Amino acid sequence: MQPILELDAVTKSFGGLRVTSGVSFSIEKGSISAIIGPNGAGKTTLFNQITGYLNPDHGRIVFEGEDITRLSTREIVARGMGRAFQVTSFFPEETVLDNIRVACLSRLNMTRKTMKSVSEFTDATDKAFSILESLGLDKQADRQAFELAHGDQKLLDIGIALGLEPKMLLLDEPTSGMSPEERLLTRNLIQKLWKEFNLTLLFIEHDMDTVFGIAQTVRVLQMGRLLAEGSPEEIRRNPEVITAYLGEEVL
Repeated sequence: MQPILELDAVTKSFGGLRVTSGVSFSIEKGSISAIIGPNGAGKTTLFNQITGYLNPDHGRIVFEGEDITRLSTREIVARGMGRAFQVTSFFPEETVLDNIRVACLSRLNMTRKTMKSVSEFTDATDKAFSILESLGLDKQADRQAFELAHGDQKLLDIGIALGLEPKMLLLDEPTSGMSPEERLLTRNLIQKLWKEFNLTLLFIEHDMDTVFGIAQTVRVLQMGRLLAEGSPEEIRRNPEVITAYLGEEVL
């Protein structure tokens, strides 16, 4: 099976600081996998290169057999890659439903500048509400987004990404700032969405219960380089990973 995403020697520097250095790996379609590593390892910079927010200095990124290395974020999204951010990104004054509905309309190449009211586009409304139901946010559909609790705002950000109908979804620290109970619920929800929406899912995460609980493959970055790649059990037992990042407590 051809990988859905391939990275070949992806490298990015800022001034004299090399943030990602020769990162190469491939991701199988339909898989769920994680990227871990200490702060400053280059995880978010790598995500930014994959999704077009940054162009690599060197290397190549291929999505579904197409070289997307120099494409814009908009062009990459149009090809089926979505992303939810570590810091949530939505329209705070709009309702929860409208935030996702606009994403659904955007996928249909529509905007709120059209002559009709957004609410008249029933297909987008039905799809947006269905996503809210999947996220467990349907009862908060009419609330303004800024009124949501932190954990629900993170879910809304994921919902906006889902509204764009991605084939592959990247999540940047989806459980950050959450309580243990919220992390467990979000972990289970991510796994549910992965199956329900038939996604390939790649996420950055510091919570090891989430990583080892749902990822099929774990990749470890250290100082911009790919230190290790393998199953959760292989990573858990890898001496280099334990020394560099995990510590003895994960054994």
